[in-house]
Amino acid sequence: MRIDSEQLGQHLRRALKPLYTVYGDETLLALEAADRIRAQARAAGHSEREVLTVESGFDWSLLAMSGNSLSLFGTRRILELRIPNGKPGAEGAEAIKRLAADLPPDTITLVLLPKLDKATLATAWFEALDAAGVTVATNPVSPARLPEWLAGRLEQQGQQADPQTLQFLADMVEGNLLAAQQEVHKLALLFPPGMLTLEAVEPAIADVARYDVFKLGEALLSADRARFVRMLDGLKGEGVAPPLVLWAISEEIRALLRVSTAVSQRRPMQVALREARVWGARAELLPRALQRMQASELEDALLEAAAADRMSKGLVRGDVWDALLRLGLRLMPAPAARPARGNRGRIAR
Repeated sequence: MRIDSEQLGQHLRRALKPLYTVYGDETLLALEAADRIRAQARAAGHSEREVLTVESGFDWSLLAMSGNSLSLFGTRRILELRIPNGKPGAEGAEAIKRLAADLPPDTITLVLLPKLDKATLATAWFEALDAAGVTVATNPVSPARLPEWLAGRLEQQGQQADPQTLQFLADMVEGNLLAAQQEVHKLALLFPPGMLTLEAVEPAIADVARYDVFKLGEALLSADRARFVRMLDGLKGEGVAPPLVLWAISEEIRALLRVSTAVSQRRPMQVALREARVWGARAELLPRALQRMQASELEDALLEAAAADRMSKGLVRGDVWDALLRLGLRLMPAPAARPARGNRGRIAR
């Protein structure tokens, strides 16, 4: 049974299962999910806790011994298995499958894993965990959902904010949920319960956003000019190398061009996306982005990217960050200005 971390609270109110697997790359959500499971287990009388951390040279027989051993005092317990690299190896995979097939009695087993790729999610040992218990995915909160997420956190401490204030908070903490939670807690200390205004919040919130160069393409494909500019400034401030940023932008241009060419040859869109190795959120955004530009424009953008590459290597003069900004903005045309009411239908002469 697979759920995401947002569904965990509702699930735990209904029932407590003997096995939970928490995985994902969002540290805050993973910590909170594990804490919720432990708290529910303690409330159900599981007062003892044993932790096994899989490191180099780990003896997997310890897992079987822990599963078979009974508490000295006959109390219920929590057995926690942590695999920081998400790769148990062949011996570990077999040990995990045996554990899932014969869960220890009077025990809540909690398996903690990092972000897992598609291949690992399809392994026999992970599927055994999934079949025997509940797997909780701690996926990152998307920029579009971040204001709603922040509103929920504020509500927990008796505070509310209007959409403009929530968007400001989201812009300041994008990509850094741990910092976001700290900033929300700070607001609880600074202001009483009730409505928060932008004027009050703005000077109290630090810019703690952490930008991921690999998310830059999502801003491009969604034509979110403001987010793209904000991310570009953030990456520059964090000292990210311009060639890496240029690579991220160029990869989106090439993907757009490959899919555009395939579609022009009457290949189905889903086939074209798969052949261009476009998955996830990008697979939803890219077809809409193709409606905004022609193949010739994409080819011109690649030429501009090549010029920016020469600039980054010092072969031509110019500010490479300005070149990256121009390149990104040409892929996200600004909405056409609405004509003035008195000029409708007129032809400029």
